[in-house]
Amino acid sequence: MREIARRTGLSRNTLRKYLDSVTVEPKYAARKGASKLDAFEDKLTKWLETRPRKSRKHRRNVRQVFADLVALGYRGSYDRVAAFARQWRRWQREAALIAGGGTFVPLVFAPGEAFQFDWSEDWVVIGGERMKLKIAHFKLAHSRAFTLR
Repeated sequence: MREIARRTGLSRNTLRKYLDSVTVEPKYAARKGASKLDAFEDKLTKWLETRPRKSRKHRRNVRQVFADLVALGYRGSYDRVAAFARQWRRWQREAALIAGGGTFVPLVFAPGEAFQFDWSEDWVVIGGERMKLKIAHFKLAHSRAFTLR
């Protein structure tokens, strides 16, 4: 135990406590203290929810949201608002993954079953004469091979 204490930097009393208990690794309870943002959390959440539905021109960044909160009486720091916005986005991504199950269904095609087709036009010079080419593009879904005609 003395050698473990020397290598880890933990006290022997702490090591003895963990060796005697059933818990393998130490777990610390997350402390939740009062925050100046708590009173504005509902308003901020509503703003973050409506933000993606607005056009790019009318979307507000986190600095602008912070300025609006200050106008409403928020006396905390910008960093706390930015951290809340980052955490909220992380929760939204995780909820989307859980809702969708994080599933992925690959598209598989049998040979000759499907293809993509498109037209294009281009100008070339052949033998000193300028010509307009009309090109048909084929891309096979199975092998991803393409042909230009």
